[in-house]
Amino acid sequence: MESTSDVIVIGSGPGGLTTAALLAASGRKVTVLEHHDVAGGNCTVFRRKDYEFDVGLHYIGGCGPDGHLTRLLRMLGLEDRITFRALDPDGFDRILLPGGEFRVPADWEEYRRRLLERYPDQARAIEGVMSTLEEVARSARGEGDTAPLITWALRSVADLFDEYGLTGEAATLLDHWSGLYGSGPSETSVAMHAAIIGHYMDGAYYPEGGGQVIPARLVQMIEALGGEVLVRKRVERILVENGRAVGVQTGDGEQYRAPVVVSNADYKRTMLELVGEQHLDADTVRSVRDARMTLPLYVLYVVVEGDIGLEASHNYFVFGDEPMEQYYAQLEAGELPEEMFVYVSSASVKDPGNPHLAPPGHHNFQIMTLMPTQQELWGIEGDVTHGARYRREPQYRAGKERINDHLIDQAEKVLGPFRDRIVHLEAATPLTHQRYTLSTVGTSYGLQHSPSQIGPLRPDYRSPIDGLYLVGQNTQRGHGVVGTMMGALAAAGAVTGIDYDAELAAGHVLANPDLVPADPPGWDPLEVSRGERMRDLRSTRSQPRPA
Repeated sequence: MESTSDVIVIGSGPGGLTTAALLAASGRKVTVLEHHDVAGGNCTVFRRKDYEFDVGLHYIGGCGPDGHLTRLLRMLGLEDRITFRALDPDGFDRILLPGGEFRVPADWEEYRRRLLERYPDQARAIEGVMSTLEEVARSARGEGDTAPLITWALRSVADLFDEYGLTGEAATLLDHWSGLYGSGPSETSVAMHAAIIGHYMDGAYYPEGGGQVIPARLVQMIEALGGEVLVRKRVERILVENGRAVGVQTGDGEQYRAPVVVSNADYKRTMLELVGEQHLDADTVRSVRDARMTLPLYVLYVVVEGDIGLEASHNYFVFGDEPMEQYYAQLEAGELPEEMFVYVSSASVKDPGNPHLAPPGHHNFQIMTLMPTQQELWGIEGDVTHGARYRREPQYRAGKERINDHLIDQAEKVLGPFRDRIVHLEAATPLTHQRYTLSTVGTSYGLQHSPSQIGPLRPDYRSPIDGLYLVGQNTQRGHGVVGTMMGALAAAGAVTGIDYDAELAAGHVLANPDLVPADPPGWDPLEVSRGERMRDLRSTRSQPRPA
């Protein structure tokens, strides 16, 4: 069977869906193909009995009245369809260190003041590091002089700390952001570190209804504009004829033809597997193979009966006393540190009105940490994305039990005892993430943002294959919900020739908000994100059989 469209989008992460919506708004017939049974990539949720868990969205920035995400949703006619709740501006991140707790505020000056108050003996270092980070962050956003960005983009966070002599616990505290991009100080560009901090200095937010709401609204607009989103459609091959991408073939043998293919899939898999080395020159193959990935996440999904120790809407980070450079060196070497840092995030606290999270009297939260990329840690051979079995393997199961216990111990340092009140517990390992997102090594963050892989040194939105474009966490505007959605402006612009950044700056609305109908009672973003064809199929199956 063969279908034709103007554009095929492989993968339905926020970047892919945003690109699809922009191209559909330009009048193109767009088909999105997603291998999972729900659209959204790392911005999805999953449900277990009476519980719902976010896969990847825990908090985001750019959601204020003039924030990047707000303006992008406005341009797509969706601003009024998503409500964001602000996390505690006086301490959206609370960091527990051996020397006590520190609250990160949503304000550069107050952040600096608290650091100086806590570490007066490192005043010069703190002033130098914080001034540089703020200057680079503003430069990266196009505010003021570009010199700080140019100067520091090709230097590492370790270089910055060394430049001003920042050491000890103060350095650990200012590197807590590394948990949001998955690499150590010597492997991370100052530009990435500064941009992440700047992203949250205007406020941290969480969408009402959970992370699935964003893909759901994008799916609605794509469909309203005449496009379609098809789930359970794994692309096995990008069709290349005479050096040009002309469509794709899915695992069920169907071909979808289009003069434009946009891949929101993993960069390495896109180039080496879907395109194939036979269509690439030797330098490109070498570059793709050598590209370094960020560390993957291990996530523990927890529901407890009763209260937990979170009295306001914030996240917790728990660190030991090991220097971050040494900590990350162990992970890169395939070793688990003796005391692992954890990141604790509670959807129940951030979105108390969401009925899907847990029954009354229960709390839903996640405990996360970074893991090595080496699959040998789990005793697993073979490629999980191509069917290698792992879930019942003894070494894998034993490793999960050991890590689960340790993460609970760490989380109890800030939440108090809760182990005996757990009513639901499950873990997602890097292998789990590989299976569901098809990401190399299971990372949620894509390619490292190292000085050699930052900004324009990352893959371009135009691939080396004519007709094939790239979008998502591995491309030049980086990872995260907002990063990939902003990257979609560049990807769609590469296809159409439209300057979508200028359209955004001018406040133009490209899609009619009235195209998306009012929500019916019981509107469910998870069901909407399955796409119209799957929704219709599930609706038919749920109908009672005739007597």
